[in-house]
Amino acid sequence: MFDPYDIIVVGAGHAGCEAAYAAASIGKKTLLITMNMQVMGQMSCNPAMGGVAKGQIIREIDALGGMSGIISDRSMIQFRMLNRSKGPAMWSPRSQNDRNLFSSIWRHTLENVSNLDIYQEMVSGLLIKGDKVVGVKTQLGIEIQSKAVVLTNGTFLNGLIHIGDKNFGGGRAAESRATGITEQLLSLGFESGRMKTGTPPRIDGRSLDYSKMEEQPGDEIIEGFSFMDTEKPKEQRCCWITYTNENVHEALKEGFDRSPMFNGSIEGVGPRYCPSIEDKINRFADKERHQIFVEPEGWNTNEIYVNGFSTSLPFDVQYKALQLIPGFENAKMYRPGYAIEYDYFPPMQLDHSLQTKLIKGLYFAGQINGTTGYEEAGGQGLLAGINATRSIDDLPPLVLGRHESYIGVLIDDLVHKGTDEPYRMFTSRAEYRILLRGDNADQRLTPIGKEIGLANEERVSKYQERKTEIAKILSLFQEVKITPEEVNGLFAELGTADLKQQMPMANILTRPQVSLEHLMRIEKVRSNFDTFSFSALSSAEIEHKYQGYIEKEQDVVNKSLSLEELIIPETFNYEKVNSLSTESRQKFTKIRPKTLGAAKRISGINPSDIAILMVHIGR
Repeated sequence: MFDPYDIIVVGAGHAGCEAAYAAASIGKKTLLITMNMQVMGQMSCNPAMGGVAKGQIIREIDALGGMSGIISDRSMIQFRMLNRSKGPAMWSPRSQNDRNLFSSIWRHTLENVSNLDIYQEMVSGLLIKGDKVVGVKTQLGIEIQSKAVVLTNGTFLNGLIHIGDKNFGGGRAAESRATGITEQLLSLGFESGRMKTGTPPRIDGRSLDYSKMEEQPGDEIIEGFSFMDTEKPKEQRCCWITYTNENVHEALKEGFDRSPMFNGSIEGVGPRYCPSIEDKINRFADKERHQIFVEPEGWNTNEIYVNGFSTSLPFDVQYKALQLIPGFENAKMYRPGYAIEYDYFPPMQLDHSLQTKLIKGLYFAGQINGTTGYEEAGGQGLLAGINATRSIDDLPPLVLGRHESYIGVLIDDLVHKGTDEPYRMFTSRAEYRILLRGDNADQRLTPIGKEIGLANEERVSKYQERKTEIAKILSLFQEVKITPEEVNGLFAELGTADLKQQMPMANILTRPQVSLEHLMRIEKVRSNFDTFSFSALSSAEIEHKYQGYIEKEQDVVNKSLSLEELIIPETFNYEKVNSLSTESRQKFTKIRPKTLGAAKRISGINPSDIAILMVHIGR
């Protein structure tokens, strides 16, 4: 039989792996329970990590001491920095990954973590004593005691897979669904809902004609995600882009009457920002074509992921429409696309630590909270694992502010605004984007990782080295002087005014047209800067060029934090504040924000509501 554990993590997806790694690494005796050890850290959908805002989250996980960044770097087959044409707040790292390698590295990592045990079975329920969780119960009837439980069930809670008019229970293709937990949580007073997501068909890459597609290579410089010295691939695999057309759309429409999306078979709400192909051509009927990204699944496989063609249409309709796409005329399918709907629990039932308000010691992370995406799940899992350990030690939870991280924005949005559709992170959700860049995640968060005991000595040393390196570069920007003779030829190429007199590099770099890369063409500049890392040079240039914007944004943060210092008493009775609208009173009573700043961020709350609260709290 099992000895008692400090923490039990249920589910070994991206949230569960990060939660288990964090809890065990901080020093707690941890058990990770999964239904299938062969697919730990599985990329259920796209074999890729990062992307817009998501790449920043992986950098933050890495900076705190989590593993998603390192594992992404070690398993990547292509790297690209997205949005390079925009400002640095929008730059977002993204990797194409080897699906099987990613999963196997996660498993190897977890199997070698001290304090962590792994067990394969289905958890069918929780052990509850009063208002506290004290363990879990498995399908075999085994009861395992613990001081805290983190649920990271992904799409498995009463999962139902749809392909055309066929549907069957499952948490993922060829994997069983999990039952029992939803029903127990409902009996304890929790609210639940249904959500839906989907995945495209997988194709035999040997059957495609890539000459009819646009090649999409990776970046020449592979920056990666981790701030550690991770090994990067020496070569990269290409992706390709092709497009649907009117013939594809007409073929898809032939199956609409058998589509679970349109015939009422699916009850769950799907992701607005990642719609199925049938949803795209229905909602955007004016569009003549849609992009299709042709993405390899790994180094040693022919399997291709057809990004942009997520569908739950019948098998024959999928096949016919696919073969009308340029380059797919002779495509052979490995497996069809499908939709899956599953239970989730509206996240306003959590506090900022991701602990449930109803049951102490019980934490939710990942898709159970209504989010979508590996990165969003990983960030929640990391914080849930950290906070479960801190609750056991009677330490205050780690709550990251909206000005400190995208993870903080994510959790704050979930707790205060909830979600009635799969929540996906975007840069537009963050008010302080210039402060939350991917390049400075270590400067923002590694000191916190050290303080909570997750960032190890090697990581902290790397952070300090990089901090010193950036400071030295910024100093050299002031010290290195450039003459008109050295630079005016370059300035003519760049379309910027000639230099009239010798000037520090710092002044020259403030010109929008001029970058450090341009100045590195000058021998004097190269000799001073070519010993520094690409990462440190990039961060230093951003800090210097955008210093004014950074300072202004920090001033806004400082002003907004004043509201965070105004505590709302836990016993405050909103029902007695008659000047508040009925809707506002109900929202405040349900969510019970801890500060005026938190109250301000609740969806539907007006500035006048905050002013009224401020007056009453002052009284």
